[in-house]
Amino acid sequence: MNLERKWKDQLYQEFARIGKCLSSPKRLELIDLLAQGPKSVDQLSKATGMSIANVSQHLQTLHESRLVRFNKKGNFVIYEVAELSVADFMVSLHRLSEKQLVEIQRLKTDILQHHASMEPISLEVLMERMERGEVLLLDVRPEDEYVMGHIPGAISIPIGELEKHLATLPVNKEIVAYCRGPYCLMSAQAVEILKSKGIKASRIEEGVHEWKRYVEHSNKSTQGKASYINN
Repeated sequence: MNLERKWKDQLYQEFARIGKCLSSPKRLELIDLLAQGPKSVDQLSKATGMSIANVSQHLQTLHESRLVRFNKKGNFVIYEVAELSVADFMVSLHRLSEKQLVEIQRLKTDILQHHASMEPISLEVLMERMERGEVLLLDVRPEDEYVMGHIPGAISIPIGELEKHLATLPVNKEIVAYCRGPYCLMSAQAVEILKSKGIKASRIEEGVHEWKRYVEHSNKSTQGKASYINN
């Protein structure tokens, strides 16, 4: 075996470590949750419906592949994604999977049929309407996730607290809800609650990471057009 062939074999063997680690649906869900912000093993257990022992085992595998890291706070072990590129990778995986696998689109359609009027508005439309002061953007994720990062201009009311805070919402603006991204239903639940109380509401499908990518892409497009004009 020549040196180049040996080098490539070793290289793809290392790539395969990540692929093998991501072959578990539960580990993918854990990464999605950690992409929203650091969480304890107990929080992850409650969010996924897995036992603490199973969560710990999956986290160990993710840690061995350098996809997550942890630190101790008192008696708690807190996990987070190893770096933001892990969250970016998950966004790419979601988009590729939905594009290539018809089953994913069907599953999304099936679940959203259980929620009335759930057609999302686009990020472009949202940003235009926010600039005109026509809508209020509502982040319905847990407050700690909002603190870790949110779409600028959004206010935080976790989905479990929404009904008791309805009186604080403006009556002259449409409410646009968002949560963890395309496969999170908290925003759909929020719209149902708001509409049931006579409040005009809609949702965006994207979460914080998708919004960041949208902004980066928009900025690059603008810079590209400016460069073309200047030349």
